[in-house]
Amino acid sequence: MNITVRYFALLRERVGADAEVVEWQGSEPDVGKLRELLAERTPMIAPLLRAGSLLVAVNREYATAGTPLKDGDEVAFLPPVSGG
Repeated sequence: MNITVRYFALLRERVGADAEVVEWQGSEPDVGKLRELLAERTPMIAPLLRAGSLLVAVNREYATAGTPLKDGDEVAFLPPVSGG
């Protein structure tokens, strides 16, 4: 099962890419499990992924940690935005 992960803002800077394809093996994936896998694989973004302040969208719809994922889904991680 392949899941496309898109990174924005600070996440993109730290990862050095705007997207990657994650090949999921094992248990049924959800947003929370994907988040933990990415945190383990990519220590430079682990604090951001684990902080709980990121917005997550699956196929352009806001999602929660329990949102199930399926083959071909696109998951976007969006840091909070501040403005003035």
